[in-house]
Amino acid sequence: MNASPKKMAAIISGLQKHYVLKSETVRALRGVSFEVPEGDYVAIMGPSGSGKSTLLNLLGCLDRPTHGSFLLGDDDVATMTDDELSAIRASRIGFVFQSYNLIPQLSVVENIEVPLYYKGTLNSESRKRSIGLAAMVGLGDRLGHRPTQLSGGQQQRVAIARSLVNDPYFILADEATGNLDSVTTEEILALFQRLNDEGRTIIMVTHEDEVSVHAKRVIRLRDGEIQVDEPIKNRQVFTEEQIKEISKNASSESEE
Repeated sequence: MNASPKKMAAIISGLQKHYVLKSETVRALRGVSFEVPEGDYVAIMGPSGSGKSTLLNLLGCLDRPTHGSFLLGDDDVATMTDDELSAIRASRIGFVFQSYNLIPQLSVVENIEVPLYYKGTLNSESRKRSIGLAAMVGLGDRLGHRPTQLSGGQQQRVAIARSLVNDPYFILADEATGNLDSVTTEEILALFQRLNDEGRTIIMVTHEDEVSVHAKRVIRLRDGEIQVDEPIKNRQVFTEEQIKEISKNASSESEE
C-alpha cells in the first residue's frame, strides 16, 4: 500500500516580486518555489537584500506577488482582493512578531481574542478557548494583566496564544526572539517545539543560526532566489524533561 500524500499547509510556486524604483525595476524575488507540509517547522534565512522580508510579506498575505501562485488549501491567495486577503490574515495565518504587537489597553485574554473580534466570532465558547490558550502558554493566572505588567517573554507568549486562537494553517513567526534575552529565547523556542510536536506548522523568519537550528528545515535566500532548502543537520531539540523544566521556570516567573 502506498502511504497517503502529506497534506500541505502552503504551496508556493514560481513567486516573483518586482518593485519599480524611479525608472529601475528591482526583482526582489525571482521565482521562489517550495512546499510546507502540515506539521513542518521551517526556518527562512538570508542576508539583507536576499528577499526574505518580501517573502515574509507574501506569506503573511500583506502583499501580492508579481507572478506565481501561493496556495492555502485550494485557494490561490496571489489572486485575491484586498478584502479577501484581510480575511485570510484574520482566519488562516497566526502571526508572531518581534515586537509582540499587543494592544496596551487590553488584558491578556482580550489580546488573545483580537483575531476573533475581527472575524465577528466573540462568544462565551471563544472566551473559554482564549482562557485555555493563556493557560497553555503559562499565563492562566495573568488573564487580567495588561501588556505593560508583563515581561517581554510573557508578552511573546500572549502573542503565541493569540496566533493559535483561529486554528491557523500555519504560524508565521517574524524574528520572534529578536527582542528577548538568551534565557527567554530558550523559553519561547521550547514552546514552539512543543507546539510543533503537537502538530502545529511553523514558518519562522530569523537571521540567527542559534535560533534556526531548532527548526526541522532551513530555506536560505540570496538575491531573490532559494540557495538552500534542506533538513537541519544536527537539529537542536529540547528533551521532554527540559521542556517541563523551562515551562516550570516560566510559570514561576509569572507568579512573581
